[in-house]
Amino acid sequence: MAKARTAYACTECGGQTSKWQGQCPHCSAWNTLVETIAAKPASRFQALAGTTSVVRSLASVETAANPRSPTGIDEFDRVLGGGLVAGGVILLGGDPGIGKSTLLLQATAAIGASRRCLYVTGEESVEQIALRAHRLGLVNAPVELLAEVQLEAIVGAIRTLQPEVVVIDSIQTVYTEALESAPGSVAQVRECAAQLTRLAKQSAITVILVGHVTKEGAIAGPRVLEHIVDTVLYFEGDAHSSFRLVRAIKNRFGAANELGVFAMTERGLKGVTNPSALFLSQHEQAVAGSCILATVEGSRPMLVEVQALVDQSQTGIARRLAVGLDPQRLALLLAVLHRHGGVETGNLDVYVNAVGGMRIGEPAADLAVLMSVYSSFKNKPLEAKSIVFGEVGLAGEIRPVQRGQERLREAAKLGFRRALIPAPNKPRQPIEGIEILTAGRVDEALRLLMN
Repeated sequence: MAKARTAYACTECGGQTSKWQGQCPHCSAWNTLVETIAAKPASRFQALAGTTSVVRSLASVETAANPRSPTGIDEFDRVLGGGLVAGGVILLGGDPGIGKSTLLLQATAAIGASRRCLYVTGEESVEQIALRAHRLGLVNAPVELLAEVQLEAIVGAIRTLQPEVVVIDSIQTVYTEALESAPGSVAQVRECAAQLTRLAKQSAITVILVGHVTKEGAIAGPRVLEHIVDTVLYFEGDAHSSFRLVRAIKNRFGAANELGVFAMTERGLKGVTNPSALFLSQHEQAVAGSCILATVEGSRPMLVEVQALVDQSQTGIARRLAVGLDPQRLALLLAVLHRHGGVETGNLDVYVNAVGGMRIGEPAADLAVLMSVYSSFKNKPLEAKSIVFGEVGLAGEIRPVQRGQERLREAAKLGFRRALIPAPNKPRQPIEGIEILTAGRVDEALRLLMN
């Protein structure tokens, strides 16, 4: 089979040249030329819906709900939006050794009872996969294994076996003979992912790709890789903790930002049904600098403890450190606390942490951060069994957040008796077991919860 002619395309302007250069001759950008295919076989671009493109009106298109196939792991199904979809392509990224291969082996073992599964490994031998299966108690799992890194051989095996679920571990190890670059390069990753995605759509096969991550935590390879696939999942967790989080960054078949919580055990990953208990520290008595936040991850309300420590600076230069929260947002909130709460922290070190390795990105955490910082500054604990949520504006106002009643019900279910929330989030009907306090300004919130 003759290799396709390659060229070098600029990632900035799209211009092409026959040889690699340090500077693009079209837009003068530096280090933007990547290898790509110049002359491609016509069959690589066959239409997914047929050989002829037909223009149709939106109203004439008949739609049907995508049937879901459970993986047998409830937390994994939650992140996927209910299960696997035929023809869907899933990209799973995470740090080395965090449990990606373990989770997928458990999932394919459960799926294999009803559907044919093919596990393609490019980093390990089939013997190593079998050893992991022995350790997890899955030695008799009906999963077919293939140790291969050549794309053409993998596609041939898929067409021969006709599995319904295919796992590629990992996409960075797969290469195609149409390109001369090394496996893991931008061109190889992009081309192999595109070919596997096209095969999945044409054959209604669910393909799960495992992706490496960079030192910054993003999936390695071109950004277009995340645009090609249907679902992007990130495996998160502290290397020193037994708990793992799987977060959906993109999902064409379900809700984005959905979160699945797992515990790593000797028998593999087990789903955590009550994650709020994971993110709440157990203090024998109330401590200063601790505030409970009612947050929402995807469709799941959860309670997370936000801790703050305000201390005299030892170096003369005040430090601002946030773990699990946006550091720039912390600086903004400290300015609001000074202007509208009368608390000066310019010469103090401020440290804020979300307990349990949780990463909180929603602005509903603003009020909880302010309350924890103020509690540590005054060295006075907040009232026990209290929860807080609300967005804080630069003018000192407390803005409403979405799904407030679900947050309150979750807190009441876990035994919390008091809640400080934005005034517009006050429910029309009282919620049994919990007292609701509302505030419209930062100074009012500080006065209500600290008294």
